[in-house]
Amino acid sequence: TGTEAAKLMSLLMLVFSVSPILAPLTGSVIIENFGWRAVFWTVTGGAVLATILLATSLKETRPVEARAGSSFGTALSAYRFLMGDRNFLGLAAIGGFGLASFFVYLSSSSFILIEHYGLSPSVYSVFFSINAVAFIGMSQLTGTLSERFGLRPVVRVAVVGYATTMVVLFAVMASGVDRLDVMAALLFVGYGFLGLVIPATSVLAMEEHGAIAGTASALMGTLHFAIG
Repeated sequence: TGTEAAKLMSLLMLVFSVSPILAPLTGSVIIENFGWRAVFWTVTGGAVLATILLATSLKETRPVEARAGSSFGTALSAYRFLMGDRNFLGLAAIGGFGLASFFVYLSSSSFILIEHYGLSPSVYSVFFSINAVAFIGMSQLTGTLSERFGLRPVVRVAVVGYATTMVVLFAVMASGVDRLDVMAALLFVGYGFLGLVIPATSVLAMEEHGAIAGTASALMGTLHFAIG
């Protein structure tokens, strides 16, 4: 819990966030050389490899005596308890709305950057990766910042910073300033703040639920993607 959990979450974010950097670049290379169908074959191959690794390499590390009794009833009870925890739901919602805004960008960025601004698929991939670098880089500071200032202040500043940056971006674009460099700069700053929001809220949401951390993590992930 606390700072140590924040550092661990930052490490997990580093691993998970490699895909936003590599995926667009890899996808553009595959499409240019092998066609769009090859993307689906590549994804299928990755899924098969992940399944094999899961079955052969991922072992249970928690001692038997430390494992909680597991049944359908206990799972429902844990979910019911978590759904009644306003602190957990609030933090999960913050992370969920942050991810929702990212998914909006993800779904519309190719049209805006390629069709409107005329970027090539390769340049678009680089543009997308730069924002991912901001997200990953700031997420790695979560542990350090929480150790110095505390997790809740970090969440407050990050949420306000992200919301303010996105509002400024909306206001600038709505005023008729149609410039790629301005949008790129604001997105870079905004997704840097988001890189703090996701791991910090995740740690805070699960901090008081160590005994049912797996259930809390599962529910939080479900809420994140349901909101997003």
